[in-house]
This record gives sequence, C-alpha cells and structure tokens, in this order.
Amino acid sequence: MDTQALALALPLIGWASHTALLTHRLATARRDPLTGLRTRAGWTALAERIIRRHRDAVVLLLDLDDFKNLNDSHGHAAGDVALAVTAERLATWCGRHGIAGRLGGDEFVAIARQASDLESLHRSLRQPVAYAGRRLPVSVSVGSCHVKDLPVRSLSDALTAADSAIYAAKGTAGRRGIRPLSR
Repeated sequence: MDTQALALALPLIGWASHTALLTHRLATARRDPLTGLRTRAGWTALAERIIRRHRDAVVLLLDLDDFKNLNDSHGHAAGDVALAVTAERLATWCGRHGIAGRLGGDEFVAIARQASDLESLHRSLRQPVAYAGRRLPVSVSVGSCHVKDLPVRSLSDALTAADSAIYAAKGTAGRRGIRPLSR
C-alpha cells in the first residue's frame, strides 16, 4: 500500500474503531451487567412509548427489603444472587407484554401493557433464593400505579405515584406487599 493511500485510510480506520467503541458503550449502558435488565436510560424510552399507546398500563417500583442486612449477613455474593433472581422473576412476570429494568442498588422498575395479576408477581418475588446450599428469605416491596388513574398520562407522574405507593407499603407495620395507588 502506498503512503498516500495509507494516509487516507488511517483516519477512516480510526473513525470506524471509535464508532464501534461508542456503539458498544451505548449498548452496554442500556443493560445492567449483573441482572441483564435495562438500565434507567434503556427502560425509560420504551416505558414512555407503552404509556402513550396503552391506557391500561401499570407502572411498578420495587425494592428488596432489608437488602443491606442480607449483604452483611450472607455476603455480597448472596446479595448479587438475590438481585439476579429478583430480576429474573420480574422479567418473567413482564413477559412479552412489559419491560423490566434496574434503577440501581436494590431498586427495580417495570411496566406492563395491562395490569396482569400483581398478586402472582408478589408470590413469586417472596419465594426464598437458593444460595450456597441454603434458602435465603427475600422480601420485596412493590408500589404500583395504573396509568388510567392519572389525570395526565406521563411516565414521570406514574413513577411518582408508584414511589408514594411503595412508601405506603413499607410503612405498614408487619405487612409487605403490593400497594396500588388507587383503583
């Protein structure tokens, strides 16, 4: 290859390599490496589309109860397993009609086109998690918001309502579970 052709090709090769790297970073930023769920950025755009198209959509916020205690008592590897299992259970519940995401830490989010059986999700989420030959108890608080109950259909308002509902669920002494905003 002559020098002039090489001089022309090098910037193109550099540009192509840089583009491939940026594309890879963008793709990985949209998926949580531990759970495989979408991150906030990857989840939000899809959730907004579902809210615009499906009046009966339900938005969920979830977090693992006493997650710090699980990590402190059984180790961070046990906590990672609990997060991965919770993510799998949530994604299974969403199926093809919804999207699950991980906001970070022990917080998850989901949207389903229709309010499926929330009680079956709760039963699934509270099943013990197998780790190192033991069955670790897991408790997950869930707040939900039915989009049709909002004055204006917006993801931001749905998340705010679900957040209020999750605090209500956590604030009820001795009872964890799903607390819908309204019906």
